Amino acid sequence: MTWQTTIGILAGLGLAFLLVRQLLAASARRAAEPDILFGQVQNILENPRLESTGTVGVLRLLGEWNGLPVQVQTVVDTLAVRKLPSLWLMVTIPEPLPLHSTFDLMMRAAGPTSFSNFDLLPHAVLVPSGFPEHAAIRTDDPAHLLPAHVIAPHLGAFNNPRMKELLISPKGLRLVMQMAEADRARYGVFRQADFRAALLEAYTLQDMMVRLAGIRRAIINWNAR
Repeated sequence: MTWQTTIGILAGLGLAFLLVRQLLAASARRAAEPDILFGQVQNILENPRLESTGTVGVLRLLGEWNGLPVQVQTVVDTLAVRKLPSLWLMVTIPEPLPLHSTFDLMMRAAGPTSFSNFDLLPHAVLVPSGFPEHAAIRTDDPAHLLPAHVIAPHLGAFNNPRMKELLISPKGLRLVMQMAEADRARYGVFRQADFRAALLEAYTLQDMMVRLAGIRRAIINWNAR
């Protein structure tokens, strides 16, 4: 065996060792990601539990809050053209509501997303006066759409420019907010959507749940009249 061959073998072994280390480190980061991302908020929920989704970038925390079921989930969106990938936070109260149609308010709607079926709803609705600027509304049944006056007092969440969507349906309701954008340098060079600095803060989740509960209560009170 020549010395060139020996050096080549050693170099190959060294490269393989580095690749294995990188894979193990990436696997360890993914395993720890839910605890890091949701670390500040698990004590807000009763009976908090992490649920495996089997999908990269989709992390899910389940629990209860003030007697209501809550689902907290992240989704990575890479569909937007000429934009950095986004990490979206979806906070859902999956508790049935006395409704017959879906109301979906989307801010700055600009094509398909990986977190919403907004574009699949067949009917666009004229945005009422007093609703947030740059909002769009779609529904599956305009004849049974929730009246604007029931929702309007509860749209203060959209003063935050990162708030993206309010979905209200017979199955429950959801707020969607942008948590983070991918690191520009890393995405530009490696095409990797890196959100390692992302962290869900307790006051953010608390505020979103209070707003959702307020909308839910308004819908139930309106239906009872």
